[in-house]
Amino acid sequence: MPPYNPSAFPPFAVTVDLVVLTVRRQGLWALVVRRGEPPYQGRWALPGGFVREGEDLAEAAARELGEETGLCAQAVDSGVVEHREGGGAHLEQLATYGAPGRDPRMRVVSVAHLALAPDLPSPRPGGDASGARWAPVDELLDRDGRGRGSEQAVPLAFDHSVILSDGVERARSKIEYSSLATAFCPPEFTVGELRRVYEAVWDVVLDPRNFHRKVTGTPGFLVPTGGTTTRQGGRPAQLFRAGGATLLNPPMLRPEV
Repeated sequence: MPPYNPSAFPPFAVTVDLVVLTVRRQGLWALVVRRGEPPYQGRWALPGGFVREGEDLAEAAARELGEETGLCAQAVDSGVVEHREGGGAHLEQLATYGAPGRDPRMRVVSVAHLALAPDLPSPRPGGDASGARWAPVDELLDRDGRGRGSEQAVPLAFDHSVILSDGVERARSKIEYSSLATAFCPPEFTVGELRRVYEAVWDVVLDPRNFHRKVTGTPGFLVPTGGTTTRQGGRPAQLFRAGGATLLNPPMLRPEV
């Protein structure tokens, strides 16, 4: 058997792409940037870029998020991205995309990440992005999960419509059985605020009483803080924080749409 020869294999680059989702205005929104350089110059795309030599994938994802949008974050070992304001956001690897021809410049394999956070500030473009904005997911994807493109009705750059669709579906499926929905909430939140996260991610209306019974029925899933709030108007509502239980049992099944 001949010795291993690295030059016998074609070179390729590694990039990171980020599906960054937040809940605002009672809906699910995604972060997109306008490409300032070829290829696909002028098109909307997911934030991301090439991984540098000696750089960890999570570090590259946090760096690209800051460079292209001005949203400062720092990757940490726990799988959480910490924002400068002190809040936290869930970050996980989503999937790897490596179809030949997905990038016209060269063979590129992208490791996509999914980031979820409470309502974030407006992004500021930088790096090779000429613009950045939050966009409602239903403006970027149709009901079947296919990309409809940007406000100019053109597709997202590269295969980013597919990546965005996969990220949205990951979020929609995981909140059925996990505590992932609390990543969209502030550190202390009401059951009503948590319910509105589910409604925004799933694009449905849920029965308040049934929802309250399910999320408070799993021991340790939500922990009362002892405080109340009237920020939603009406009577004071009890405040909770996410507990140590990461699984919702029984799961909160997504209604059929």
